[in-house]
Amino acid sequence: MTYEAEKILPYESSENKGAQVEKMFDSIAENYDTLNHTLSMGIDKGWRKKGLRTLQKINPQSILDIATGTGDLAFEAYRLLKPKYILGTDISEGMMQVARCKAQKNGLSDKIRFERQDCMALELEDSSFDAAMVAFGVRNFEDLDKGLKEIYRVLKPGGQLMILELSTPRHFPMKQAYWIYSRLFIPTIGRLISKDKTAYSYLPKSIEAFIQGKDMTNTLLKNGFNTAKFKTYTFGICSMYLATK
Repeated sequence: MTYEAEKILPYESSENKGAQVEKMFDSIAENYDTLNHTLSMGIDKGWRKKGLRTLQKINPQSILDIATGTGDLAFEAYRLLKPKYILGTDISEGMMQVARCKAQKNGLSDKIRFERQDCMALELEDSSFDAAMVAFGVRNFEDLDKGLKEIYRVLKPGGQLMILELSTPRHFPMKQAYWIYSRLFIPTIGRLISKDKTAYSYLPKSIEAFIQGKDMTNTLLKNGFNTAKFKTYTFGICSMYLATK
């Protein structure tokens, strides 16, 4: 099945979505943390904490962080969950370099490792992680079903997947306010701070196109997960999905 978000591309190019997303994140890696926290006004830090607390019941000792970016979710997971090992993966080597520098600076290089990997074909063994997580990255998957199947494959039986993703509020007045924020504020600030003028025009388009709520939980179930549920934060701006293998 092809989802609308898979058709939303960062650039007008003949390259596939994965290659374009890699290029986009490489280009904004240097300023990504500043942009991310500025655009969310710091609220994203609270979303990460809330999402990670949903994994506390299973006390995961090995965690896979897909589309880890500069590693913010991985670092917060180590602080809150105290696992033995976290592997962060991403297709952008530029983002990985920033994450590795942060790990080294904080003395966590032996606890959190970062590898450039494509989540469409993970070079990892079956049933090897207690938990997996993705923060604001599933809408960038070239093939959502394929990516979810790969995550399912590397999770241990009973393992959990926690996803955080930006979503579109459904009700007045937040729906209208968010439209203004996403279509005007995000691209404007993105262009001022980022060297890539396209990246932050792609962002709101990809959010609008991505499935959410029950459509997303049904997609998780369709791709093998036994249970799936969701919860929204901050009037529907962020959605959290929790699925069990």
